[in-house]
This record gives sequence, structure tokens and C-alpha cells, in this order.
Amino acid sequence: MKVQNITDIDKFFEVIDSCSGKVELVTGEGDRLNLKSKLSQYVSLANIFSDGSIGELELLAYEPEDINKLVNFMMNN
Repeated sequence: MKVQNITDIDKFFEVIDSCSGKVELVTGEGDRLNLKSKLSQYVSLANIFSDGSIGELELLAYEPEDINKLVNFMMNN
């Protein structure tokens, strides 16, 4: 799923952390990074957050309830 225009980065990571299954960021090169890892959150996304918001990301979530959490976040934030 593609997510766009994330301005509340702290809330975004709270939603990621609350997911029960794996949530991965797909890079432009096709690599998959585990966003449940704090190290991956900080290192892999540091350049994206340089202006305080996220333009667009491609995420993979494997559990239906996690997908629902992410969709609800995108619709309400």
C-alpha cells in the first residue's frame, strides 16, 4: 500500500509499533526494511523526514488488522 502526506511522524510510528505483524518499507530499489525495528525507523527514514513530513512511502503489512490500522491512520490524519 502507498501512504502519502504523513505530517504526524510520531503518531505514524505509534501506529507501526502497535501492529501485531511485520510492516515493511519498500525502497525505490525494491529492498524491504522492517519498520518494527527502531534502528530501521531512524536510519532508513532519516532523509525522508528531513523536512518534517513524508511525501509518499510504499508499505507492506501482512496482517489484516494491521492494514486496517494503517488505513485508519491515513484517513484520520
